[in-house]
Amino acid sequence: MNLVLAHDYLIQMGGAERVVATMHRRFPSAPIYTSAVSRKTLWADFADADIRTTWLQGMPGIEHHTHFKKYLPLYPLAFRSITPPDATHAWISSSTFAKYMRFSPGTRTVCYIHNPTRFLWQTDEYLDHEVRHSLLNRLVRAFLPPLRRLDQTAARRMDVLVANSRNVQERIRQFYGRESEVIPPPVQTDRFSVCPENDDSYLIVSRLLGYKNIDIAVRAFTQSGRRLIILGEGPYRADLEKMAGPSIEFLGRRSDDEVRDHFQRCRAFLFPGHEDFGITPVEAMACGKPVIALKKGGALETVVEGLSGVFFDEAKPESLARAVERLESTSWNAEAIRAHAEQFSEAAFLRRMERVLFP
Repeated sequence: MNLVLAHDYLIQMGGAERVVATMHRRFPSAPIYTSAVSRKTLWADFADADIRTTWLQGMPGIEHHTHFKKYLPLYPLAFRSITPPDATHAWISSSTFAKYMRFSPGTRTVCYIHNPTRFLWQTDEYLDHEVRHSLLNRLVRAFLPPLRRLDQTAARRMDVLVANSRNVQERIRQFYGRESEVIPPPVQTDRFSVCPENDDSYLIVSRLLGYKNIDIAVRAFTQSGRRLIILGEGPYRADLEKMAGPSIEFLGRRSDDEVRDHFQRCRAFLFPGHEDFGITPVEAMACGKPVIALKKGGALETVVEGLSGVFFDEAKPESLARAVERLESTSWNAEAIRAHAEQFSEAAFLRRMERVLFP
């Protein structure tokens, strides 16, 4: 067995990169092919990894967490330029272009889809929030039909598609015309333990991007005066800080150990965005903490109303505020919340993924 791994890029670290880190720990000798990597932000999990990048690595600003998106039109070319590796099996992690990579005949290709390429298929939502460069925005829209056809072709070349949620499974069916198996992303639940005490703070752990809806939480908690701690960085931090009242704390990017400490100390975790899955709510639940989530997307597959959290129906501050009040009037069983989180463990993910990768 000769396995290779592939991922879109290792520039900004988030949930998708945690999945890649899990696969790297399980298969440490497998090289990781990617378009570009930022050594400044790369997690220690990848310190010993054989990471192989493309010519995009040499482009100015490619390692910056906002600038790398300016090169969006070049990513397909970069992945297509990779010489097909000598491999019997390939595991591809993709929400954009890693699935464009070429492989030798006979290589079994399993593509783990975090989401169909967002800027091609959820165009207005992605470009309006995430690509402020107006020329690039117009160029992508102008070439949308051929880019979508290329994306469909790349997805259909894969032997097997695996979705990270039922939500994404339906998008794969709609946009790519293919069926897929659902395997939820892995969560290192063994890193966390139940802590029934709390310091009365609410917590968000997220990249500070437009579609994450962090502004909803900032407005709701500024109005109520409840304490909200926000961990993470991103291009929207300055905008969020301007609208935040004194009860909101922005602590930036923190180490995994510090993040875990905040999970264990908080009263509840907030998940206001419409995500494809969402690993951080499960990490909070692994600490026995309830989650307040927008009633859309992947949260519907991890949060159980009344058992592990509460939902709010609309992406509005007043809807979130009502959910906070419901949570505070409910008694929560920390051990039951933790038990619910265990079904998303890293061990469960690897068992299911290996059955697909090596049938």
